[in-house]
Amino acid sequence: MERDCTVRRTKTLQNHQIPQDGSSGHNGLESAVRKRKQKPEVSAQLLAEGSSVLLVLGFVCLLWVLVMISLQQLVIRSSGEFNAIRARKHLDQITSVGPRTVGSPENELMTVNYLLDQIEQIRAESTAGPHSITVDVQRPTGSFSIDFLGGFTSYYDRVTNIAVKLEPKTTAQHFMLANCHFDSVANSPGASDDAVSCSVMLEVLHSLVNLSTPLKHGVIFLFNGAEENILQASHGFITQHPWAQQVRAFLNLEAAGVGGKEVVFQTGPENPWLVQAYVRAAVHPFASVVGQEVFQSGVIPSDTDFRIYRDFGNIPGIDLAFIENGFIYHTKYDTADRIHTDSIQRAGDNILAVLKHLVMSEELGDSSQYRHGNMVFFDLLGVVVVAYPAWAGTIINYMVAVATFIYLGKKCMLPKNVGGRYVRELLYGSCLVVLSWFVTLLTVLIVALLVTLMGRSMFWYTHFYATVFLYGSAAVGKIILIHTLAKNLYYGGVQRLELADLFFDVSLMLWCCVLVFLTQRSLCSAYVPMMMVIFPLSGKILLQNHFSQRGASLKYSVLYLMGLAVPYIHIMFLIWVVFEIFTPILGRSGTEIPPEVVVAFLVTLATVILSSYFMHFVYLARSTRRILAGLGSVFVLMLLLVSCGLFFPYSVDQSGPRPKRVFVQHTTRTFHALNGSVERQDSGLWINSLDYTGMQHITPHIPQINDSIRTRCQEDLPFCGFPWFLPVKFLVRKNWYLPAPQVSPKSPLEFQLLSKQETTWGTVKLTFEAKGPCHMSLYLRPHAGATLTSWSFSDGMPQFDLSGEYFIFYSHGLDAPAWNFWFEIQPNDPSEVITDEGMISLALSAHYFSGLDRWSEPLESLMKKFPDWVFPSSWVSTYHMYRY
Repeated sequence: MERDCTVRRTKTLQNHQIPQDGSSGHNGLESAVRKRKQKPEVSAQLLAEGSSVLLVLGFVCLLWVLVMISLQQLVIRSSGEFNAIRARKHLDQITSVGPRTVGSPENELMTVNYLLDQIEQIRAESTAGPHSITVDVQRPTGSFSIDFLGGFTSYYDRVTNIAVKLEPKTTAQHFMLANCHFDSVANSPGASDDAVSCSVMLEVLHSLVNLSTPLKHGVIFLFNGAEENILQASHGFITQHPWAQQVRAFLNLEAAGVGGKEVVFQTGPENPWLVQAYVRAAVHPFASVVGQEVFQSGVIPSDTDFRIYRDFGNIPGIDLAFIENGFIYHTKYDTADRIHTDSIQRAGDNILAVLKHLVMSEELGDSSQYRHGNMVFFDLLGVVVVAYPAWAGTIINYMVAVATFIYLGKKCMLPKNVGGRYVRELLYGSCLVVLSWFVTLLTVLIVALLVTLMGRSMFWYTHFYATVFLYGSAAVGKIILIHTLAKNLYYGGVQRLELADLFFDVSLMLWCCVLVFLTQRSLCSAYVPMMMVIFPLSGKILLQNHFSQRGASLKYSVLYLMGLAVPYIHIMFLIWVVFEIFTPILGRSGTEIPPEVVVAFLVTLATVILSSYFMHFVYLARSTRRILAGLGSVFVLMLLLVSCGLFFPYSVDQSGPRPKRVFVQHTTRTFHALNGSVERQDSGLWINSLDYTGMQHITPHIPQINDSIRTRCQEDLPFCGFPWFLPVKFLVRKNWYLPAPQVSPKSPLEFQLLSKQETTWGTVKLTFEAKGPCHMSLYLRPHAGATLTSWSFSDGMPQFDLSGEYFIFYSHGLDAPAWNFWFEIQPNDPSEVITDEGMISLALSAHYFSGLDRWSEPLESLMKKFPDWVFPSSWVSTYHMYRY
């Protein structure tokens, strides 16, 4: 018998039955085969079923515990240069004013004054030092288009930036930019997003200015006051502020969760020296190029100021964000007390160390020399960061692939037809594995569909372990079942050790294919399959003789698992990151994305990845009957519990709330005819559910919110005839409209057509003036036969046509003038324009997020009826539609 080289099916010997999962028949068959091949007898040992379970389960649990311990260790060591206690005082003070929406006194006056006072104190304390501080309050006005949320145009007027220039008294020519934002979304104190970052930046400024050694380069600290309005203030700084021309690179501090560790999830573009600086300087490294490539793919519905500095400033940077506990991100629960002081300490230690390193470096002064190239980077349990150039990664990846092909090729080249049989069985095994993946995915998705049809969607939102037991047990059970059937039916006469070796090679080959594919696509994430090839391959080669002589002994099994430890612990960390990010996102991803399908897919994907090298044990185990019985029992029990509604999706537990998110607007809609007269008007409480369950769980508490008041999109009206704050109607199609009295804001929207003129080039130019609250949305819908050709926004060319509609987001700070704008529209054939309808429908919605106008009695009354586990973000709005 050629050891570990091929798989041979042998005929069942007469009067000898081969048990499906026993070992006695196997030994008899082995003796017969060896006698035919005239090879010396080798004692092959299979694992007991219980031993297999304990080994694999213990291995997975041990690695998971290590991952959790690493995540809990926020601060391992600290230099003591950053004072987290002082930073926390800043955080408490900033959040004490409540929500800080753009244009509100809380944002434009109270927070701005506090920041300026603290900056002045820092400046006064450091006058005798080697550094100088210059402060500039910028209130820019501008416009830009962005392909976020399907694409729209943004216009801002007199939003607030506080720019602080720190430089040696001898001045500096090159600067790092450190960016945070102090504004928040409505109805949230915004402690993590992003007051904590501004608090950290204040203390970093305090630490740097008091250094006794002068900095080689300077730092601009930008406290921007309009990020939640889709990145407006950063655009105003980088495109208009005179200091922006001296910025060579930036650090952006953000949040997609509340507390925990801040992770580097974007760098570049190119400029590998920035990653190298982080690797060398960061005290508590936490970074992953996988996160960067996933985020930049657009899968995550979010964006940061990183995009503005990259696209409009053409400067490279590093994007850091808190990602843990995204369930309370942008809610009333995002309070200062939920952010651990150690989180502030580690963020401050890292940012201070990285900034110090960069402003003392040669690269910042002449970054163009170090611009080209990308970096592969990832951390190992937050202890150390591994980083190397992408070109080196490509070489390493192909070297690993070549080593794999040599390992497999030696078996393929064996004489006497053995190599040919091995190739055939390797292909058959690969087809079996891939088939098992598709069958498993299909099975789990069917279960997810069943759960959805039963009305139990999002049962895992508060009880995440439930999805592991339901979908995880189904996925693991299906994979093991398919391989068990193949082992007993298709490979019934083949030795188990040879099968175990074959399916190890299959896993190795498939991971190698993934490695080559990702490397050819120039993806830095290819380091993951590289690790999943090189470590198992090395371990298998070292254990080859032991396995051939003694089979699946306990020593071999333990050493085999140890060879998987490094790649598997990193894979399990990445799995944690995926679920930590995507599980909360599914609670705010709208009503159209079925969360069960997403979660079921992710659980199946994680199972497939983890099971790849564990299939080795399926063929080494004497039996899998009890394993399958146990998994089946867990699955059936969980399905029954889920179907009975035992797992309620939401929680108000103060230690870890999982609220349901709802938007409620008390709005009055007014529709005007072509001649300006009012065609109709109505008022109501417009309710949007931000997750898939809609009002399913709310209706029993508030019976009047039911399907009888559910709205349908009126396609002939701009944005369905409702006051969308952002262009997300494609994500939130299920809405409810409860009749209510008319709203009467003290500062009503004033809107008028200033002029209408026909141009010599055949268009009609319409000029308007609007005066209203700090947030307004403009919707334009050209009618059939008409085309929008130019406007006063962005670069003058209308962009991002969303199903025939255009969305313009407007906001302003304090003391802003009336909003004047124009656009030109061209009828393709004036004779085809319908007189009653005109050429274009225009709608303007006004959103009152602050002050007395944000409340109404009907709105407040409805808010009190929502159960505690609901977070209703509410405000007053109006919607006016005109035709021209």
